[in-house]
Amino acid sequence: MKKEKLIEEIKELKKEKKAVILAHNYQPDEVQEIADFVGDSLELSRKAAEVEADIIVFCGVHFMAETAKILAPQKKVLMPDLRARCPMADMLTGKDLRWMKEQNPGRKVVAYVNTTAEVKAETDVCCTSANAVKVVNSLPDEEIIFVPDRNLADYVAKKTGKKLIVWDGCCPIHEKIRVKDIEEQKRLHPEAEVWAHPECRPEILEKVDRILSTGQMIKEAPKSLAREIIVATEVGILHRLRKENPDKKFYPAQEKAVCRNMKKTNLEKIYQALLKEKPEVMVEREVAERAKEAINQMVRYV
Repeated sequence: MKKEKLIEEIKELKKEKKAVILAHNYQPDEVQEIADFVGDSLELSRKAAEVEADIIVFCGVHFMAETAKILAPQKKVLMPDLRARCPMADMLTGKDLRWMKEQNPGRKVVAYVNTTAEVKAETDVCCTSANAVKVVNSLPDEEIIFVPDRNLADYVAKKTGKKLIVWDGCCPIHEKIRVKDIEEQKRLHPEAEVWAHPECRPEILEKVDRILSTGQMIKEAPKSLAREIIVATEVGILHRLRKENPDKKFYPAQEKAVCRNMKKTNLEKIYQALLKEKPEVMVEREVAERAKEAINQMVRYV
């Protein structure tokens, strides 16, 4: 089916089935263009809970669709490709976290939202990259278990002065961005500011002008006085930044910072998901109820 026809069919199916399409900032350009809402994982999960729809088509990675299902259990959550998983989220299981808790009795657990539902179910409070510092500061404890991202943990520990017991996980995409990449981009664009996601390596964060989540990058770009910005995160966000800020120039810190899992979604898969109403994302009720407590705690700090 040609692209134009595919887009028409998707729009018709959305109306017929009272469906909405949610797409993460890292999704392919064509997916962002067809989506009803584009945002970071938490923004989209909250939108899933708020929006009047019977069906949510979640274009992102699996933990995000799980979070949407937890917050909107009465809605059918479809994921165009169930193989689109987050490598960092899959670095930590519920069993791993239970072991950490046994080794550190009495310690509170803060889990990055980039985790599976079974990990969230073992957690006291979740956090986003935008509010991780606030969440950790809100706890009276001076020693806290923080999972699964060691880079975000390092950033939070430096900001809060607290001791974090850390799981050795990371985002392989942000790990690809090196200091030499930043230095090369600065050589090519000497007037540009450098913005980095806190999942980047600590040595990267030491060399940038601003440390921002994807959601914060989208919000800050129109306000920024910088005319050129080097962006150290997954390259998918550049589409939206450029579209919403045509008067500014945005450069990828590393062109190869591409998440293949985020790129597994395409228009054909969205069409098939709507047509067949599958694959559907399900979360076991007991796990969902426990995970929802940790997510709700996180939302207080947004």
